[in-house]
Amino acid sequence: MYIYHHWQGLRHKHKKIVIGLGNFDGLHIGHQKLISEIMLLSKEIGGTPAVFTFYPHPLAVLAPDNCPPMLLSQEEKRRLFESLGVEVLLLVPFNLEFARFSPEDFIRNVLNEDLGVSGVVVGYNFTFGYRGQGTPELLEEQSARYNYQARVVSPVVLNGQVVSSSLVRGLLSKGKVEEAAKFLGYYPFVEGDVVTGKKRGGVLGFPTANLDINKELLVPANGVYAVKVHVDGETYLGVANIGVKPTFQGQMRNIEVHLLDFYQDLYGKKIRVKFTRRLREERRFNTTSELVKQIEQDIIQTRLAVDSR
Repeated sequence: MYIYHHWQGLRHKHKKIVIGLGNFDGLHIGHQKLISEIMLLSKEIGGTPAVFTFYPHPLAVLAPDNCPPMLLSQEEKRRLFESLGVEVLLLVPFNLEFARFSPEDFIRNVLNEDLGVSGVVVGYNFTFGYRGQGTPELLEEQSARYNYQARVVSPVVLNGQVVSSSLVRGLLSKGKVEEAAKFLGYYPFVEGDVVTGKKRGGVLGFPTANLDINKELLVPANGVYAVKVHVDGETYLGVANIGVKPTFQGQMRNIEVHLLDFYQDLYGKKIRVKFTRRLREERRFNTTSELVKQIEQDIIQTRLAVDSR
């Protein structure tokens, strides 16, 4: 996959660009439907499937106090785009200068003159240009003038709800990872390097891998989760705690994971933790023996959750 941080002159590098426009936070099943439409149109015309998106999120520039936490890091988003078949990714810095583009200027200068697009695919609620004045209808109206095909993707409705990034964020903020996975099309996950912790888990008989939390990303609500952990190409079951460890008067929120049937050193390794089921809330125990008994029950529940699938 080719990655660019600009759009100038790309019409001469890639033929018949079919471009999807949007922020694509989380790349949920609604976004995946849009990318499927990009792939379909590209195949029909022998074009190049591409995506035009931004970093940071426009709200981080225009209204920082209202900018939501992201569902995916840029690195993770790039990997998902590539796995879905996107061949060209325009990851464009969003700034105030770009925000001042009128919708008409964006279509004429960016899409037509610099990209020479043969197709444009957007979601039903996509807006663009100065103050979001551009609409899917405008893209359709201008398609004949600039000789591209415009396709507008209708909303994906699942369980009576329109799939959206805000819906997923709401579910994760309540710890509803199983339900969020249905809308995402994959289990919510975090990825990071294992850092040195207090090593209390090892003392209790349940050594844990500690992960720092990226403050820009939305992490599920505090609690204990059944997880799948990917490390060095292998997958292990695990039990993860998100929170502050109130039994030990902790204050810093973090993620710690106990891998089942794993006996190697993880320090310094990068791991991916997929949250498959919420087992319980995080709570304070009066004694460490009470905590140990509960962890044993959490492990049993994790194994049972896998066996029942």
